[in-house]
Amino acid sequence: MNSDTLVSVQNLSRYYGYFCAVNQISFEVKRGQILGFLGPNGAGKSTTMQMITGTLAPSTGQITVAGYDLLEQPLPAKLALGYLPEQPPIYREMLVIEYLRFCAHLHRIPAQAITSAVNRIIEQCGLTSVTQRLIGNLSKGYQQRVGIAQAIIHMPAVVILDEPTIGLDPIQIREIRELIQSLGTEHSVILSTHILQEVQAVCNHVQIINRGQLVLNDTISGLFAQMQTTHLQVGLRRPPPLRVLAQIPGVETVEGQDHDHFRIRHPTDNNPAEALVERAVAGNWGLYELIPEKRSLEQIFVDLTTEQQDINLSHSPKQDTLLSNSSEANFSEKVDIDQVAGLAADRLHQ
Repeated sequence: MNSDTLVSVQNLSRYYGYFCAVNQISFEVKRGQILGFLGPNGAGKSTTMQMITGTLAPSTGQITVAGYDLLEQPLPAKLALGYLPEQPPIYREMLVIEYLRFCAHLHRIPAQAITSAVNRIIEQCGLTSVTQRLIGNLSKGYQQRVGIAQAIIHMPAVVILDEPTIGLDPIQIREIRELIQSLGTEHSVILSTHILQEVQAVCNHVQIINRGQLVLNDTISGLFAQMQTTHLQVGLRRPPPLRVLAQIPGVETVEGQDHDHFRIRHPTDNNPAEALVERAVAGNWGLYELIPEKRSLEQIFVDLTTEQQDINLSHSPKQDTLLSNSSEANFSEKVDIDQVAGLAADRLHQ
C-alpha cells in the first residue's frame, strides 16, 4: 500500500441474514484528504464507518488502516484511528478537563505527556473557556467539540466523523466545519453525512453510497465539473425565428420556453455563447439574459440515489448467512479478549 494511503477498503460487504447492507465497496483515503461520505438514510454509511473503526465485523473484504490490517492487527490499526460516532461518547457528569485527561489515559498517552496533550487539544478545539464546566451543562455545539477532541487527542492518522453537525444551530455548524477543515492539515478525515452543503463546504473528495453500493467517487473539482451542463438559458426581447437560432455554430437544439426565453443545447467542447452574442447585437435581438445552466449537487445526488439498481448477489442466501457468521467468529478469534481487557485495565491505572 502506498505510504500516502492511510485507509484502504477492498471489496467490503456486510450482510444481515439475507439482507446486504454494504455490497462489495472499495476505496482509499489519502493523507491530508477530507473525504465526504454521502448517502440517503439507510444507504450503508454508518455500517461502513462501523466496519472501518472495527466495531462491526465485515462479512467479506479487507480494511487496512495506516498500513495495518484491521482484522489481523486490530490494536495498532485502532491506535491510528480517531472516531466520533453520531452520538458523542461523552460523560455528562465529568468536567471537560477531567474527561479529556481520562481519554488521554485510554489512548495510552505517556503520563508525562498528558498535560501538554490536553492543553493542545483544548486550544485546537476552542474549549479554553469551558474546561472547568460539566459536559452535561454545555451547549450541543460545545459537546460536539468535546467529542471531536476525544477523537484526536492522541493525534491519530485517520479521523472518522459520523454526522458531526446534526442538531447544531447555524453558528455552531460553521464553527464545527472550520474545525474539520483545520483537521485536514494534519489528519485524513472521513466525514459521513447526508447534508450536501457540508460536503461542499469542507471536503476535497466525495463518495456517494446508495443501497450499499458506491455510485460516485470523485474529487470536489470533478464533481463541480459534473455540475456543468451543456445548456444555455437565453432571453431575447425581439427574438428571431427558432431556425435562425438553430443555425448559429455550436447550437444543437433550441427549445422555446415562452415568447422571449429559449433553452439552447450545445456540445461540451463548443459553447456558442460568444457567437450568439455577436449575432444578437448584429440583429438587434435585444439580448438581456444569457445564463449557463448548472446542475446542483442536490440534483446530482437525487439522480444517483433514485436510479433503480440491480443488486446481484454473488452468493446464495445460505452462503451469505454462513459468510456473516464465520466472519464474526473469525473476528472474535483474531482479537484476544483477555489481552484487550488487560490493556484497558492498564490504561485506567496509569
